[in-house]
Amino acid sequence: MDNNEFFSALKNRFPDIIEMKDGTATFKMFVAGNWIENSSKPVKDPVSNSTLCSVSIADLELVDKALDSAKDRKEIMKNLSGDEKIAILERAANLLEASRELFVTALVKNVGKPIKEAEGEVDATIERIRRVKSDSQRIQGDFIPGEWAKPNRGRIAIVLREPVGVVLAIAPFNMPLFISYTKIIPALLAGNTVILRPPSLVPIAPIMMGRILEEAGLPPGALNIVPTATDVASYLATRDEVDMITFTGSTDVGLKLTKISGIKRIHLELGGKAAALVMKDCGDIKSAAQNIVAGSTKFSGQRCDAISRVLVHSTLEERLTREIVTLVRKLKTGDPFSRETDIGPLIDSRAVDRVEGLVKDAVEKGSKVLVGGKANGNYFEPTVLSNVPLSAKIMWEETFGPVIPIHSFSDEEEAVDIVNSSEYGLDNAIFTDDIRTAWRLGKKLESGEISVNCFPSHGIGFFPFGGVKKSGLGREGISYSIDEFTNLKTMVYNIG
Repeated sequence: MDNNEFFSALKNRFPDIIEMKDGTATFKMFVAGNWIENSSKPVKDPVSNSTLCSVSIADLELVDKALDSAKDRKEIMKNLSGDEKIAILERAANLLEASRELFVTALVKNVGKPIKEAEGEVDATIERIRRVKSDSQRIQGDFIPGEWAKPNRGRIAIVLREPVGVVLAIAPFNMPLFISYTKIIPALLAGNTVILRPPSLVPIAPIMMGRILEEAGLPPGALNIVPTATDVASYLATRDEVDMITFTGSTDVGLKLTKISGIKRIHLELGGKAAALVMKDCGDIKSAAQNIVAGSTKFSGQRCDAISRVLVHSTLEERLTREIVTLVRKLKTGDPFSRETDIGPLIDSRAVDRVEGLVKDAVEKGSKVLVGGKANGNYFEPTVLSNVPLSAKIMWEETFGPVIPIHSFSDEEEAVDIVNSSEYGLDNAIFTDDIRTAWRLGKKLESGEISVNCFPSHGIGFFPFGGVKKSGLGREGISYSIDEFTNLKTMVYNIG
């Protein structure tokens, strides 16, 4: 559907969240249970780089109103029964599924995500919400008998999980719906109130989902959605009313948040530089190549868990490179609404300039472009680089583009040293036919997750994920997120 049809359908389905003026759509913010229009900023279409719509931006007065609302509703959310919260979230999943096509279209138009991947993000969000009963089991707490320690005989302890209070959630552009609500859903389930600062480049789907939760019966003011300028977001992070920050985004911003936030709970999902290690005993080179290409180019490589460097044993380098090049040549770049499209645009021109600069630096230092390497508007061709030296920036910096740099190694220790020399430690992948090799390497590599014979992909969060070093603090995932959004309270009883 064209833009006019899309916004007309949105206005019909979600009349409260959008205003149409002179053919331009402006999205409102959600503060204290009300949809509010304010001064706005343009939102771009990544395909054409033209203005798609506008979004209202919260000033300090509205941010303070959101803070007051979230603080005032803490007791309401804390005292809401588990059954009531689960029922609200299950209704939200059903409402989201009923509006699936609109959400998919929003992701394609606003994010430039190929339709197959946009559908995957919406479906993953629905499934993640429906898994809240698994999260709820984590909130039940523990019983500790004192007789196992002599000084505590005659005592028992009950360990409770209680909500942290007001959660500030800050989401990235690459999965704006899924990541926003994989923060919000467990936070609400745990009894917190939430202020969401949606990604400024792609706010449409997160705002739409706020209306879904309102329709599902979430108490007014328990969720506030406030698009803000960067300085206002920083102001939010410093406020004492905020009890916890959960942030997914760049390491630079994450480091800034740790410095300005003060003493409060903080969860960070930051940058990554996942390596694919193709070991000498890897027998299925075709499968390794398929996984590497998928892991490097899905959503044009704009993922913190993307494979962004390939380390291959020198005896397999020629075969693996040939297979990767063959697969990359088959990838189709084009209209995100086409089901034939594999590679959509990067999010904006600055992202293109950055990827282009990394490729240029690698070539200047001796790399060879085997396929791709060029930009066309916001599109960057899927690219394979061979003979990439360790001095190239692309071996160390986050790429966030569809580029596969290949570097060969001669022995296992050399490969481990290269991986562990990175400041990041989010994901890595190992391709081997020997489980002993996988285990040995997995124990040596410094990262939050190791994928064996597959590319890193966190899906709905069924397995816990998160990083070490400058890749972040804490873990996300079904049931594991609850640990981040709750405080432990130990109650000790003398029953002797």
